[in-house]
Amino acid sequence: MSDVVNPPATTEAVASVPLKPLGKVVAVTSGKGGVGKTFVSANLAAALAKLGLRVLVLDADLGLANLDVVLNLYPKITLHDVFTGKAKLEEAIIRAPGGFSVLLAGSGMVEYSRLTPEVRDDFLRIMNGLTPHYDVVLLDTGAGISDVVLFAVSLASEVLVVATPEPTSLTDAYATIKVLVGQQKRQTIRMVINQTARLGDGRAITVQLQQVLDRFVATDPARPVKLVHMGDIPADLSVRQAVMRRQLLMQTTPSCPAAMAISQLALKLESSVISPNR
Repeated sequence: MSDVVNPPATTEAVASVPLKPLGKVVAVTSGKGGVGKTFVSANLAAALAKLGLRVLVLDADLGLANLDVVLNLYPKITLHDVFTGKAKLEEAIIRAPGGFSVLLAGSGMVEYSRLTPEVRDDFLRIMNGLTPHYDVVLLDTGAGISDVVLFAVSLASEVLVVATPEPTSLTDAYATIKVLVGQQKRQTIRMVINQTARLGDGRAITVQLQQVLDRFVATDPARPVKLVHMGDIPADLSVRQAVMRRQLLMQTTPSCPAAMAISQLALKLESSVISPNR
């Protein structure tokens, strides 16, 4: 695993200067909330674990964490306890349904809603302690472009943006991608379009976003920006049923259309990002 370079000393600098990303870390993020980002993170982790990979999901939405709700877990020790020194990192890692590990954050952690030097240093310490032990770490980030979200994303070697076909979701996804390109100098960003109505909708949306980026953002031919369409997750009644039951779709109905799409996403991510030379 690659090491993290010494971070800039100020919050402002962190927002504009990319850190050297850690290997095999994938940030799952979105422009707006409510697009199924945490659902994708959890079920993608289960699908990757089924492929035989050692997977950990870190709930990086430090202010409004809800990965525990999706997985129906009630952790006694959270990321907050590790940050404050009340527990060791290994004590906070628990096994989730689906065969992967999770590091959960406590919801309503107001003190972690801003990127203070302490939060930044704690986050770096946690990530350096995690990455040597897993084939892939998924960061389930918050939505939007706050400094905490952008810092979490900056630690990832790959970014997976989750969006839906709704205009507000696509507008916010574009804004997020624009910031990631401008501030973190990202040249490749991967897209997953959730809740699609028809086959091919997501690819068409990705192509449209690419055209807008080519026109208004990627103006330097030497640094082209490429959106990689990783797949569509179709609208599926089984998803709502699994979410309401606080169960993983990959366990309840692994043969439904949405679960099959997530399995394909896992295969594509494994072959192109996690183990491309295996």
